[in-house]
Formats: sequence, C-alpha cells, structure tokens
Amino acid sequence: MDHLEQFGIVPIDSAILRSLFQNYHFPKDKIAYLEHAGKLIRLKRGVFVVSPKVSRKTLSTELIANHLYGPSYVSLETALRYYGLIPEQVYTIRSMTSNRSKKFENTIANFVYTTVSKDYYSIGIKQQVENDCTFLIATPEKALCDMIVATPYLQIQSMVALRSYLEEDLRFDMSALEKMNVDIIKQCIETGKKKNSLSLLLKLLQR
Repeated sequence: MDHLEQFGIVPIDSAILRSLFQNYHFPKDKIAYLEHAGKLIRLKRGVFVVSPKVSRKTLSTELIANHLYGPSYVSLETALRYYGLIPEQVYTIRSMTSNRSKKFENTIANFVYTTVSKDYYSIGIKQQVENDCTFLIATPEKALCDMIVATPYLQIQSMVALRSYLEEDLRFDMSALEKMNVDIIKQCIETGKKKNSLSLLLKLLQR
C-alpha cells in the first residue's frame, strides 16, 4: 500500500508529511517530487491532499474547504446546491467564517470565505458525514439566511420582493420551506444583521 493512501481524502500539512519521510535526507524534496508526480495536490502553501489516483477515493470539496481556512463552515449557494435546493451547478466553494474574509485558488476549485460576526456564525451549523469523512456545513435554513445576510446591497423590504428573490434569482425549491426549522431563523434575526429581511423570511415560513 502506498504510504500516502492512509490519509485518504483528509487534507494534510507539510509537517505531517515531513514526519512521514523523516528517514529521507531531504523530506522537502520528497514532498516536491510527489507533488510533481501527481500523487499530492497542493491546496495552499503547506497543505496538501492525496490524489484520488492514490487514495482511490473521491475528493470532498466541502471537507477541503473546512481545512483550508477556519473556523469555517460551507454555506451559501454551495450548501443550497448540496441539499438540492437550487438547480444550478456551483463552481466556487463558498463558506462563512468568523475570521477575516479570504480567497484561495487551486486545481480543485476556488474557495471563498465571507466574514460574519461570532454570535451569528455559531447558529445553524451541522456535522455532515459522507464517504467516511465529516465536515461542517450550514443547515438549509442557515444557508438561506446566509444568502440574504452576505449578499451585498440585497435589501428585501416586502413579501413580494422575497418571493421574487427566492423563485427567480435563486430558483429555490419553495416546497422545502415547509420543512424548515423556524427557530434557526429566529436566532439569526436576534443577532440583528438584516433583521427586517430575515423577519420577512420567518413570516413566509410561518404561513
């Protein structure tokens, strides 16, 4: 078995790799060789993931997003698409963070992180288990709130405008609203960010 296979699809930092190759005179050169050979994929400086051709597993962009920058959780269009709530394919992996905003580009995808306050950040995050890995992702309710909160210049001031945003802009599966947890919306409202717009969303869910 290839030594790298043990790591599966979990991102690893260069310190772990150096310890794996500590018997080599120049561990950094070994890491560079493995990257050049396509066995390691560089995610950012000092962070790698084992190539699927070695791990024999499909990479998880959600798991990678969690490891690239944190604290963070996958959200916005990425989460809505993950749940099947919007039809469009998503090519940028978007996350929310309580740290400062950040962007990363690598051969896997583009990863974008948007800053929110710490009290808002902690609401509506779930641990999702998939293919033997666990990552943090917004609940459907939180992802929808994040879309409203994090979209610049979006001010929804009427129920008509809210429906138009959901149905026309997002092409959101409106039938999913019936199953949403209103308590998560209420907690988001209490943080005060775009309170009026989120209050309209709560009203729509309670109808």
